Formats: sequence, C-alpha cells, structure tokens
Amino acid sequence: MTEPATSTVHATCIRVGPFGVLITGPSGSGKSDLALRLIDQPGRGAGGTVMDAVLIADDRVVLTARNGELTATAPGAIKGLMEIRSVGVVAVPAETSTRVDLVVTLASDGDLERIPDFRTQTVDCCGIELPELRIDPLEASAPAKVRALVAALHGGGMANEVPDGDGE
Repeated sequence: MTEPATSTVHATCIRVGPFGVLITGPSGSGKSDLALRLIDQPGRGAGGTVMDAVLIADDRVVLTARNGELTATAPGAIKGLMEIRSVGVVAVPAETSTRVDLVVTLASDGDLERIPDFRTQTVDCCGIELPELRIDPLEASAPAKVRALVAALHGGGMANEVPDGDGE
C-alpha cells in the first residue's frame, strides 16, 4: 500500500457548503480575511442554495493526498484558532478536516482573467490537480464569487463562454 503524500502549507482552509476550499496567497494578502467573510456571511453565490462556511485551518494547513483525494486538517496547536488582523487570535468553531475541492489563489486585479477555463486552470496539490480560482480578495464580491464557483463546479453550471456580443 502506498503511503499518503503529506505537506504543510501556508494557507487557510474552509468548508463552503459541503466543499473544501484551500485559500492561498502571500503573507498579508487576505487569506484569513476572505475566510472570515465567508464564515460570517452565508450566501448563495450564483446558486439557489445558501452555503455556510466553517473553518478547517488558518495560517497553516496539513494536506494529505490519498487515493486521488486531498484532505485538509489543522495542525493541533492552531486547531480552532483564527488570526483576525486588528483583533488578534480568536477561537472560532472549526471542523476537524475536509476534502479539498477547489484552490482559491489571491491575486491583484491585473493578474486576473475575465473568463477563465477551469478545465485547464488547475493547480497541483500533493500530486492532485484541482480547479484554481484566481481572485482579488479585496473585492466586495469575493465571497460570492467563491460560492458561485463552488456551486457551478459541483452543480455542472459552467459555461466558460461569452455569449454573442461583448458580454458587458
């Protein structure tokens, strides 16, 4: 039997509805802030079902690849803790683990595609290819965009084409 591949990464992980979302980006880019907004503001994104969010791990995430799935857990010392800038480290409700279904990479507006193709916009995590959403975390719509992609990817609602006209 093959040993699972394990790695600890500088990231934040949440569960949005039933789907795990790994949020990556440089230090100070807004990973914890985006996670906090998703946790604090349940919403629909572009789907019909309200999706709440819950913390898995903040700042450090242990990723384990096994049998074609990636699982995220928190290191024991920081389980259930979240750093909220200007507030401090606080205890928040958290779950033990989640399967990771999507990677959200924080980027500036100049680095974002208008209509990305999530069949090819992927990232390798411990040998597993996952869809990657590149997003500006400072946009007010950032939490809704994460929920919209989760709903579309797992509900089959991705068109990835601009209708006739310029799409504006």
